[in-house]
Amino acid sequence: MAIPVFWDSISRSHPFLHSSLPILSNENSIPRKNKWLCFSSTSQLDPIQSEVSFCVGTHLIPHPNKIERGGEDAFLVSSYNGGVIAVADGVSGWAEQNVDPSLFPQELMANASYLVADEEVNYDPQILLRKAHAATASIGSATVIVAMLERSGKLKIANVGDCGLRVIRGGQIIFSTPIQEHYFDCPYQLSSETVGQTYIDAMVGSVQLTEGDTIVMGSDGLFDNVFDDEIVSIIARHSNVTEAAKALANLASIHSMDSEFESPYVLEAKSKGIDVPLWKKILGMKLTGGKLDDITVVVGQVVRSQGLEGENNSEE
Repeated sequence: MAIPVFWDSISRSHPFLHSSLPILSNENSIPRKNKWLCFSSTSQLDPIQSEVSFCVGTHLIPHPNKIERGGEDAFLVSSYNGGVIAVADGVSGWAEQNVDPSLFPQELMANASYLVADEEVNYDPQILLRKAHAATASIGSATVIVAMLERSGKLKIANVGDCGLRVIRGGQIIFSTPIQEHYFDCPYQLSSETVGQTYIDAMVGSVQLTEGDTIVMGSDGLFDNVFDDEIVSIIARHSNVTEAAKALANLASIHSMDSEFESPYVLEAKSKGIDVPLWKKILGMKLTGGKLDDITVVVGQVVRSQGLEGENNSEE
């Protein structure tokens, strides 16, 4: 994602409250982040009733040219209620204005993490976007998606732009979020600009989840490089959410660097009438290849809360 919709020539700085920079891995010297969490959310009103929550695994692979600073994606995983997950993808075009594109999404996610239990939010992802956006002072912009799981199994979603979410049940995708864009490769985005998209522009929806459902959330670095049937196949092969997230991110990374791969990104470009120049066509060249980008993957599995005591965290 390279095109900011609105520009601001005034640079401001604001220390973000939490960093999503990945843990360094010695594998190929690429910074990556893995995390596995199980959330317990048993009812205080009816201790016999078994309710649902998330087990979550995450994996982040920065753009090859952005490894040193960890890329420009940020994500949130919270155990509040049945679980809250979110991804924000910074708009890289801000770098041309000497603005660090990673600061806005990092601060946005930090603010969301502090506001998730806010009484005014009232477990509404669209209101969470409004309050987190209003509290973000960094210059920049980002696409963002937030999903909040109620203990009853209802998943509420709000997204602005081209981060996405898929719900998989019984080996099939039963729910997916749409892309919002002004034109090809220029998605809707929350911004530091006074004129632009806001929480009002978010696409909102909900889906009732059941035990065993799997949620795949990610930045466009995942969905521009991995087809839905590949996502379903990988989820079917990995029962562990961390391994599933890692496998999806690695596949997206491989496809992104394959100049011969006819990626979802390329197919979308062709559908919008974008192709190689005529002289390249004459030489037999075709529009192919993946899209190099930051890749963030969050995989959540819906489990019964009863019997899970406390919160179990581990990191690789």
